[in-house]
Amino acid sequence: MLRFCSLGSGSSGNATLVEARSGDRTVRMLVDCGLTLRELTRRMALRGCAPDQLDAVFITHEHSDHIGCVTALTRKHAVPVWMSEGTWRGFAREHAPPPSLRFARDGEAIAVGVGLELKPYAVPHDAREPLQLTIADGRHRLGVLTDAGVETERIVQELQRCTALLLECNHDLQMLRDGPYPAFLKRRIAGERGHLSNDSAAGILRRCAHTGLKHVVAAHLSEQNNTPEIAAAALARVLHASPDDVVVARPGDGSPWLDLH
Repeated sequence: MLRFCSLGSGSSGNATLVEARSGDRTVRMLVDCGLTLRELTRRMALRGCAPDQLDAVFITHEHSDHIGCVTALTRKHAVPVWMSEGTWRGFAREHAPPPSLRFARDGEAIAVGVGLELKPYAVPHDAREPLQLTIADGRHRLGVLTDAGVETERIVQELQRCTALLLECNHDLQMLRDGPYPAFLKRRIAGERGHLSNDSAAGILRRCAHTGLKHVVAAHLSEQNNTPEIAAAALARVLHASPDDVVVARPGDGSPWLDLH
């Protein structure tokens, strides 16, 4: 069985916990750890586990709301951490290398524990070498897309066969246009290396939705330029479903466990 939950999603910090169980074996990993170690530990405890039970951490890019406590976490618990060489170069200016640092590459599968496979894929974002990923246990597949500027054919290709999707819904276009941000920041957010709008996320979902898609999670919502209700409604329209059927990952408490079995 594969299950996942967001521990928090937004500009204040992002982390997604993934767990695969087969018989008496359990493999756990984090996608990003953009929280303090204390807060990460607290939120994991609420989900029934602890940092010393992690088998791997995957960092999507070097921005602080994603890389967070990775050095403190891996030094204290000796967890293997994967990131691209570009992400490491962007991070290394201010930090020593985490123990067990390993480099992830676009399109090269990574085995974690027994039966869990990660497949990183490149995305357009304002970072050195950002990678998002899919996570599979042989039966089910979770697609993660938390930071990207625009839809690409590669993104759609990687996410089309997923059983669950965690999709960035950063902003509502009208709220961004009318909001208080300065013009340069609005251009960066809405640019090709910025963040996905609700409409862009809905466009990706439209091309990736299929009858086997069990869960859709709206993630990385802007607190200034979006609302959970607007984001959920945008994705629900694609699914011909109720907005209540779309899970919204919130900054303070993320989401509940979502099972794939």
